[in-house]
Amino acid sequence: MIHDPERTQGGAILLDGNRLRDATVASIAARIEAAGSPKVCLATVLVGSDGPSGVYVRMKHRKATEAGMVSRGIEMPDTATQSEVESAVAALVADPDVHGILVQLPLPSHLDPEPVLAMLPPEKDVDGLTDRSLGRLVRGLPGHVPCTPLGVMRLIEAYGIDTVGRRAVVVGRSTLVGLPQVLLLGRRGVDATVTLAHSRSVDLVAVCREADIIVAAAGQARMITADHVKPGATVIDVGVSRVESGIVGDVDFEAVQSIAGAITPMPGGTGPMTIACLLDNTVAAAAMQGVSL
Repeated sequence: MIHDPERTQGGAILLDGNRLRDATVASIAARIEAAGSPKVCLATVLVGSDGPSGVYVRMKHRKATEAGMVSRGIEMPDTATQSEVESAVAALVADPDVHGILVQLPLPSHLDPEPVLAMLPPEKDVDGLTDRSLGRLVRGLPGHVPCTPLGVMRLIEAYGIDTVGRRAVVVGRSTLVGLPQVLLLGRRGVDATVTLAHSRSVDLVAVCREADIIVAAAGQARMITADHVKPGATVIDVGVSRVESGIVGDVDFEAVQSIAGAITPMPGGTGPMTIACLLDNTVAAAAMQGVSL
């Protein structure tokens, strides 16, 4: 539980992903050290020269190192062929010293990501995005949960946001965030009543104003305004959009923070928690594969 949380100018609790990520990294580092510092290895595959992808991967490696993990990065040029990428992933899958594998998306447009992701065994799929990992989530079987929606749940838990019997609206239906987020919020023990909304929902304002918790994950800049939020609601921003002024989220933070009871900043909210949960998943993956932790 986060004690003495910071508040926005409007009085809402600030759901600080940086603070919780750093606490998570420190906890993982302590766990690995207490176990005798076994080698827990996260490997990433980065194909092409996409700027944001490169930034994300470097941050993941930096935090993995801080957590006491072994960090291995495979970088391939934009010209890499489908077979070359699949061969690189196959080598990591076969390597018993690699416990978690993340293929950074998007891949260059000439590559098909589906056969690449399909190569990942569930125990090494620390991003939780393959059909087998998502199927395990649906069926409630052991496996790795997608990192971003898991990060949302960790923020909710750490800041003591009540979910039992509450109404939650998830805006966005991607397999990356929206669909697994609905499953996590509706799980036994969390017990929210969940509505899945999207860009074609009729009267989205009215739908959102019924919610005690809004998770905005549609990728539309500042689409969630003050009109969408009932007083005291928790508003969690997962979206990332580039506009002329820079990078913004799906929530109009300045307008909403004076109405919400709790809100994530952008940046510094769900993004850092995605990385924290990737590292958590990698530790769990190592344990699944026989590392004593």
